[in-house]
Amino acid sequence: MAQPQLEMLIEEVYGAWRFRWSALVVAWVVGVIGWALVFLFWHNTYQGSARVFVDTRTALKPVLEGLAVAQDVDAQLNYVRQSLLGTPQLEKVGTEAGLFGDTAPGSGARAKLIEELRDRIIVNVRPASDAGNERMSGGNVYWILYKDRTREKSLKVVQSLLKMLVQETLGGKIRGSEDAQKFMETQIKDYELRLRAAEQRLADFKKANVGVMPTQQGDYFGRLQTEMEATRATEAAIDVAATRREEINRQLHGEAVVNAATVNVNTPGTKETPGVAGGDVPSRIRETQAKLDELLLKFTDKHPDVIAARETLEELKRRRDAEVEALRNGDSDAAAISGASANPIYQSLQLALNQTEVELATLRQQLNGHRAHVAELRRALDTMPQVEAQYSQLNRDYDVNKTQFTALLTQLEKAKLGQEADSSGSVRFDVIEPPNVGYRPVPPSRSLLSALVLVVALAAGAVFAYLRNMLQPVFWSPKRLAAKTDVPVLGTVTGAFPDALGAIARQDLLRYSLAAGALLFIAMATITINVLGSRLVSAG
Repeated sequence: MAQPQLEMLIEEVYGAWRFRWSALVVAWVVGVIGWALVFLFWHNTYQGSARVFVDTRTALKPVLEGLAVAQDVDAQLNYVRQSLLGTPQLEKVGTEAGLFGDTAPGSGARAKLIEELRDRIIVNVRPASDAGNERMSGGNVYWILYKDRTREKSLKVVQSLLKMLVQETLGGKIRGSEDAQKFMETQIKDYELRLRAAEQRLADFKKANVGVMPTQQGDYFGRLQTEMEATRATEAAIDVAATRREEINRQLHGEAVVNAATVNVNTPGTKETPGVAGGDVPSRIRETQAKLDELLLKFTDKHPDVIAARETLEELKRRRDAEVEALRNGDSDAAAISGASANPIYQSLQLALNQTEVELATLRQQLNGHRAHVAELRRALDTMPQVEAQYSQLNRDYDVNKTQFTALLTQLEKAKLGQEADSSGSVRFDVIEPPNVGYRPVPPSRSLLSALVLVVALAAGAVFAYLRNMLQPVFWSPKRLAAKTDVPVLGTVTGAFPDALGAIARQDLLRYSLAAGALLFIAMATITINVLGSRLVSAG
């Protein structure tokens, strides 16, 4: 701190010291009023506490996973925690702890006491992992806190709350499991009757509607759509097969195939076509032509043998032309006579034609069947959709009842197994901190407030003196006076009779010290009385 600032602070202290008696009076007034208020309106409170570890992951839990009804123990505990602050439970706790005295149940005074009790109870839940203890991992720690003016009542309330927490949780699980089983048994009987009725209705409906029941191919409109699509597909397939047959016929009776078919297939050194006496016409034409050429080497055109050979040749050519024309017209006898049936090309085309004919016959039969089925479905347009709708409704009712019946049976077995598991200890309670109450009152205690009143009283006196100094300032040094007035200070005059003034100042200081000491003594006595009183209450 700089020298000018320090000098200014010292002058402020000197200035405030002028009003020390006024400040002491203010401190006395504030202190007396404060201590009176502490004694009259503030009471020491003692906090009772208890901590319990709830383990919901016992060795039975993984074993029963999926086999028993998994009761939500955490939810049950939270429900119990909330119910602990309910009026019936608090009335029971207050009665056991003797908090209500002679107040009548249901009266306004009793309700007010219960509300005050609820405000002073605290139930906290923390994961056990926060405690840093690996042995308690996987559960929760419930911390019960309660404040009261007496240690005994605070302890009783905490004990009652802890007992209620444990008993209500286990009892609630057992009661909840029993209630659930009774409810499920009632529902099972009801759904069993419903299921039997649904089965009977379904059986009667099937008997009454034999022949018009839905099939695996789908419902009525789906089957009708399928048959119509199949009809169109079959008609298209018939058109394709007919086109293929026409093309094969065209190829079979075309010029190239006919010419190739009428060429003699019996080359030199091969046998003649079976079943044709003397060979086919093309072979005979070649033989006659060869014979004619041989006769022309020996005879003239006028020779009777040459004339006869030419007539035979012409006759054979006419026969060939007739066979070709008959073959073009599709005469099967002509194919056999002409030897075309032995031609590989003709045979392959004929085989394809036969296959196409068979395919066309099959497709026509299928088309007739599809058309007949479509007509039959169209005739049943007014009845089958209604039958199918009723059948679907009956099946739906049956499936719903069966599903619910099966689910209830499964849940009932799980509930029974879960209740047996609860009896075997599926939840474990470990009391980490038994109900206890400290011997010292919880802050802020009377002794602490008494000390705080002393501090506030002294501060109030100091502030009062400082404010009066601000309102009635004086100069304590020539330097500051010269700085404020811009007038040089030539000198200072001290007080007359310094010995007498010193004696008066000492007497004043002595009286002031006695008055201030009395204030401090009263403060210490108040604090001591509060401490002794709290110890006596604790011992009691």
